[in-house]
Amino acid sequence: MALIQLTPAERKVHRSEAHHLDPVVMVGGDGLTAAIKKEAHAALTAHGLIKIRVFSDDRSARESMLQLLAEELDAAPIQHIGKLLVLWRPMPAREKPVDENRMAGPREFKVLKYSKQAGQRPEVKTLRVLGNQRLSAGGQVKRAKARKQISVKKRSQT
Repeated sequence: MALIQLTPAERKVHRSEAHHLDPVVMVGGDGLTAAIKKEAHAALTAHGLIKIRVFSDDRSARESMLQLLAEELDAAPIQHIGKLLVLWRPMPAREKPVDENRMAGPREFKVLKYSKQAGQRPEVKTLRVLGNQRLSAGGQVKRAKARKQISVKKRSQT
């Protein structure tokens, strides 16, 4: 597989994104095993950008590990600093699962209503809650709370 070619600007962006990441794969004394390659592949699929810590003092061995991992996992080598290797691969597009049993419309809840008179059994009521309503802790149906208005200045800051 060919390495992904990135421009220096793209590589710089990925380096800055990786700065705050913790290593998700650790390479021990056994070097690159099949299990480590499998874990790195799973992490790249899940996150896209990962850090790998190599517990080896040989710089050339770490350099070759970075190139080997990049080739085998079809990823781009972003950075090799100290004992940390950073790899990036574009994340695959995920399809949103469609729940065919899900239906729009009102929901029904069963609520226990206690009587105001002592000694009587509580009554089980079925309440219908519409999309713009909510069920309060006391078992009453209330309108959903209105969203807070955000000022134009605060909206532009986020």
